[in-house]
Amino acid sequence: MSSTGFRRTLLALIACSSLALTACGAGDEDDSASGKTRITVNCMPPKSAKVDRRFFEEDIASFEKQNPDIDVVPHDAFPCQDPKTFDAKLAGGQMEDVFYTYFTDARHVVDINQAADLTPYVKELKSYETIQQQLRDIYTVDGKIYGIPRTGYSMGLIYNRALFEKAGLDPDQPPATWDEVREAARKIAVLGDGTVGYADYSAQNQGGWHFTAELYSQGGDVVSADGKKATVDTPEGRAVLQTLHDMRWTDESMGSKQLLVINDVQQMMGSGKLGMYLAAPDNVPILVKEKGADYEDIAIAPMPGGEATLVGGDGYMFNKKATPEQIRAGLKWLDHMFLTPGDGFLGDYARAKKNDAPVGLPEPRLFTGAADEKDQQVKQANANVPVENYQAFLAGNQDLEMKIEPPNAQQIYSVLDGVVSAVLTKEDADIDQLLEDASGKIDGILARG
Repeated sequence: MSSTGFRRTLLALIACSSLALTACGAGDEDDSASGKTRITVNCMPPKSAKVDRRFFEEDIASFEKQNPDIDVVPHDAFPCQDPKTFDAKLAGGQMEDVFYTYFTDARHVVDINQAADLTPYVKELKSYETIQQQLRDIYTVDGKIYGIPRTGYSMGLIYNRALFEKAGLDPDQPPATWDEVREAARKIAVLGDGTVGYADYSAQNQGGWHFTAELYSQGGDVVSADGKKATVDTPEGRAVLQTLHDMRWTDESMGSKQLLVINDVQQMMGSGKLGMYLAAPDNVPILVKEKGADYEDIAIAPMPGGEATLVGGDGYMFNKKATPEQIRAGLKWLDHMFLTPGDGFLGDYARAKKNDAPVGLPEPRLFTGAADEKDQQVKQANANVPVENYQAFLAGNQDLEMKIEPPNAQQIYSVLDGVVSAVLTKEDADIDQLLEDASGKIDGILARG
């Protein structure tokens, strides 16, 4: 699972752009008539995301001007990857030459033999050695490189400072344990007028995703270290569900409406009616730009529990049918678009600030060394959000283990969705039985590979 925004949403279908002159397939031969190498790429922002769309188009135009022998054909999508169609596009030979993936996709795409081996070419990617090693490792399988990381995220506790103050809580001392989350949620909920203390997802695989994050925060895990057995039927798993059950039914701090998904919860937070929920920092601009919140009111704390936090992110892989020329062209494009500190689609903070896009959110660092120093320097110089609201998150993350999502994540999340939704909709839900049943189903998923 990934976070949110046009690059990381889970709700809509991938579609070809009207800009594409060919089908959404990959492995297009070089355009011999023009003498150019043509590459198809995806994850172009949709037309509805006007500013991001314009940035993307500007950056492709500047890339093609600098590289007149390369023709980039972008395909827009919302989201960049839909789990329901991803495998079908791969199997049907419809994937772009350079295609977006979640971190959790890397091994799967390699296992089904749909990824090009980039190892012989990656030395041509100028930025590769500057990228954090643990992120590079995600796309390295059996010693071979199959993808290039682009962004990362880590989960934390987003909370409303105004509601904290109204409830008599100190917004500069956010909850650090789940007991403290529960107590803060109770105090916020008693404000009345439809105010909810804490909200959680429980549908469309998002409940399973959050259960995983909450389990990590308690020191637990979803699958064993060897990836062969479920490890949800544990004291840590029961603690996660018992806390949700007690907040929902005993404290009545989670509201009566359940089976929520990310948009529901964002709407609640944006309207000032929600105290806390789990999310990544990229939720903040959505809450402000789309849901009506104020930057000054929205803060982020580290994951409660003090043990670990779920991390994820995305990158690009290359179609196995891509030619060597297309791979080289695609790597040049990645350097230009995403991997040049202080420049490009994700790194041109001055351009973002000028266009009122948020700069200064506490995103995990992609680069190391001199590249990281330059990236941070440019970001700080152009910050236009209240960075002090995120200091607790940044400081607290230093003490947490960073854990990626489990293998077969989407299938496992589907199972765990049922567990979370049962606890939040049935007061008499049998937690032990739910975890036992889920464990057996997850074991079956892992056995099938």
